[in-house]
Amino acid sequence: MDNTPLHGKIALVTGGSRGIGRAIAERLGRDGAVVALTYARDAAAADDVVARIRKDGGRAVALHAPLGHRGDAAALWSAFDERLTEHTPETAPAVDIIVNNAGIGMLASLPALTEDAFDEVFAVNVRAPFFVVREGLTRLRDGGRIINISSGAGRLAMPQAIAYGATKGALDNFTLNLAQDLGARGITANSVAPGIIDTDVNAAWLRGNPAAEADAAARAALGRVGQPDDVADIVAFLASHDARWITGRVIDATGGTRL
Repeated sequence: MDNTPLHGKIALVTGGSRGIGRAIAERLGRDGAVVALTYARDAAAADDVVARIRKDGGRAVALHAPLGHRGDAAALWSAFDERLTEHTPETAPAVDIIVNNAGIGMLASLPALTEDAFDEVFAVNVRAPFFVVREGLTRLRDGGRIINISSGAGRLAMPQAIAYGATKGALDNFTLNLAQDLGARGITANSVAPGIIDTDVNAAWLRGNPAAEADAAARAALGRVGQPDDVADIVAFLASHDARWITGRVIDATGGTRL
């Protein structure tokens, strides 16, 4: 008998080819879920994640599914239906865990922000999760989990990233409404809000720069820079049966930044 906490569950992780998304996909795979991870550009990186999950005894598929344009969410779920049939041929394609991780950053102050940049960051960070969930509701099993990867920027004043922070505030409100709307089905919805995490996105200014690393670490009460696994472990808890009584919450994953 398989005693992994997510045995028999199916998870979708958007943006699962690198960084936090990769760590989440690999952790859910180790916990027994069949993982469908999406990527926008780097097929090789996505295939590497799938290979790692399979090497550890799990099951995973990579879906090429860019997000940010009208119709992208529907295309994602069509690809999901097609590929998951290979792994769960005994049942119609369904999903137990939706992790909306794919997103983009946007460093621009209000005077410098263009309408095109505003539209792009909201399309990827807000519209995509909204419609990924909407299109996935008919596949999401009762008792399922929706986990939105937000950011500490949703609660902190960061004028240099004003539009990005606004997208995360919107995502957290979306989470709150999902929790209320879907609670009768036993579905929980929560946000996880990381701070500065050592990923490729931050590599250019963080890695190999002792002063930048020390400054980033000093912002957190726990005194270090976060790692992708720090976030993935929280997501794994929220995806598990142990978190069945937590919903509508924003889980701070900043290590206590600017308390």
